Amino acid sequence: MSMENYDAILAHATTMARQAGEVQLKLFRSRELEIATKQNDFDVVTAADKASERLITDCISTLYPDHSILTEESGLILKGDDSWQWVIDPLDGTTNYSAGLPWFNVSIGVKHHGEAVVGVVYAAQLHEMFTAVKGKGAWLNGNRIAASETPSLAKAVVSTGFPYDKATNPDNNLDNVARIMPLVRGLRRLGSAALDISYVAAGFLDAYWEMNLNEWDVCAAMLIAHEAGAVAHRFRPDRNWSIIAAGKVLAPQLEQLLAGH
Repeated sequence: MSMENYDAILAHATTMARQAGEVQLKLFRSRELEIATKQNDFDVVTAADKASERLITDCISTLYPDHSILTEESGLILKGDDSWQWVIDPLDGTTNYSAGLPWFNVSIGVKHHGEAVVGVVYAAQLHEMFTAVKGKGAWLNGNRIAASETPSLAKAVVSTGFPYDKATNPDNNLDNVARIMPLVRGLRRLGSAALDISYVAAGFLDAYWEMNLNEWDVCAAMLIAHEAGAVAHRFRPDRNWSIIAAGKVLAPQLEQLLAGH
């Protein structure tokens, strides 16, 4: 499929993201917001998650009825053409959203033959639309973005997150934080993997890591990071999607620390 077709998919994906963002804004900080839990008290879902997912999957099914879909709330929806897969987090940063904090987004990634080719991360409350098409760079609100070239951890502002099983599994990232935090200029915890990675892509953050994520959390944002010149990959194989994203100079320094050195 040509780049022009990827651009058409991007246009549809950005429209879906904006529409889902409108749904989220209507319920944001509303008394009508319904909040429930999933795996444990730390893992929440809201009416906005479900409504956003329904809107996006309905649009995909209308525009691309043969394309498969992987979503956070519904799992894998197989269709006729499994060479195409939409990877959707309808509301990334649900804990922030349910608490009334503005760091949340819609994440839409599109894979072709197993490779991400289109990525959209839209933070509606912040009015920030991150986009990328494979081989064509990364963009924020129509302006091209690039990862930072910060040379050392001492000059870096980095972010991280913690897995939902942090209370029961001692492999919960606290050891990494203790090792890395004294060495960096600042350590942040924003609460949205897709936005963290997109901020690395834009150079707002110098690096990010987190363990035990899912593909829908990171698919779109990792393409955006790659297209912005950042390093973004899984740094260990045993904790689901455990991701590092960083500028190319910082990445090896952070990887060493995450390996326990």
